[in-house]
Amino acid sequence: MTRPSSPLPASARRDLVAILGEDAVFDDAVHRKIYDSDGYALDGVTPDAVVLPRTAVQLQQVVKWCVRHGVPYAARGAGTGLSGGCLTLGGGIQIGTSRLRRIVEVNEVDRLAVVEPGVVNLQLSQAVAHLGLQFAPDPSSQAACTIGGNFAENSGGPHTLKHGVTLPHILGATVVQPDGELAVWGGRSQPGPGVDLLGLGVGSEGTLGIAVELTVRLVPTPESVATFLAVFETEADAAHAVSGLIARAIVPAAMELIDRVMLRAVEEAFSFGFPLDAGAVLIVEVDGSARDLKHERPVVRDVLNEFGAREVREASSAEERTHLWRARKHAFGAIGRMSPNYATQDGVVPRGRVPHIVASIAQAAKRHDVVIGTVIHAGDGNIHPCVLFDERDDAQVDRALAACKDILERCLELDGSPTGEHGIGMEKREFMPLLFGPADLALMTDLRDALEPTGLCNPHKILPGASPCGELRVAGRQVAL
Repeated sequence: MTRPSSPLPASARRDLVAILGEDAVFDDAVHRKIYDSDGYALDGVTPDAVVLPRTAVQLQQVVKWCVRHGVPYAARGAGTGLSGGCLTLGGGIQIGTSRLRRIVEVNEVDRLAVVEPGVVNLQLSQAVAHLGLQFAPDPSSQAACTIGGNFAENSGGPHTLKHGVTLPHILGATVVQPDGELAVWGGRSQPGPGVDLLGLGVGSEGTLGIAVELTVRLVPTPESVATFLAVFETEADAAHAVSGLIARAIVPAAMELIDRVMLRAVEEAFSFGFPLDAGAVLIVEVDGSARDLKHERPVVRDVLNEFGAREVREASSAEERTHLWRARKHAFGAIGRMSPNYATQDGVVPRGRVPHIVASIAQAAKRHDVVIGTVIHAGDGNIHPCVLFDERDDAQVDRALAACKDILERCLELDGSPTGEHGIGMEKREFMPLLFGPADLALMTDLRDALEPTGLCNPHKILPGASPCGELRVAGRQVAL
């Protein structure tokens, strides 16, 4: 049975307008279409309505209305997610948090900030920069993604290697639970006694509630930073250099591998001066005290040269470093020049097996006759191959999907995971039984059901099982679930 998405009944619309106001409820075809996918545009489903609360109280009232009327709902931040995690599978209300964007408090002494979920990641760091502080998690979508979304997905980013993913930077969260009641997970310091609900909630992809206020850790801005660009003839040489650096007891803040396809896209977009004949480049950044960097700078240069770098450049100014990172973080946008569509994948392998997955990505591209551009958070083995295709050609879509599947299965064969920071969402549910046994999945299901007994809070995500009634758009094609 399929359940096509449809506008709200008049009575439901009146109820939501009474809670939120006329300018915060959207059930017309145009707005609903805008919200039918996140950054993983291969899959999409149109919500029955989109609502944009301005306060935590309004959001809580919407959730209570959904529970009262048995209406499914899903939270959405900036829509930069890449696993279909915010889609309203089976229909329902999409609750956008983009208008909840206040920085409520900055506490310099305790090095924390209290923010609403719609605060953009980069804007928080900009707001506290004058204090010599920053919010360390920096996803590639940092200029657009929101902290509420980072919380839901446990986002990573280029600087995860040294500074960690989102979890260690979240101290507490006020959450609208699936029954509509408020709960406080964590606090303003280290987690207290009792069950660590905060640790469980970070990365739960919005399936256990919606955060309406977050207390986050701020860390000092590094005293000194050195950023290198190393040019290699092959991706394999660049990948081996990563292991070489770690073996020399150097833990960079970031190590990013960019392959030839991505290099061309970035250079055409930003004219940074990347060598287009290179097989790959490696961006290596070290930070810390001036004394630390005096020791680490020559070691980094020596190792990169030892592993075959034909050229090693160091950013000579803060402006050059900023431009380099801007080019890297806009790589996925730049590749849009090369193809009408692309699918950005996200897998993980042990760091020592990065050369193996690099070779497997090349083999998948050849096997399925697709072009793949790859960026890798090389220090922690987190790969991001972008498979190019044209959604107007069903054969290209099928080949792209097959290549994605091959790459993720290879990650599992190499003792890795099908996701490092993008989450499972709806896209990768099929991989969960390959990663976990029946008893593991049953325990996860029991835990979710205990904390989310309504079945309405972002249903049909993460765990495999019965599909929703609804329609899923796969690259423009309607597929009954």
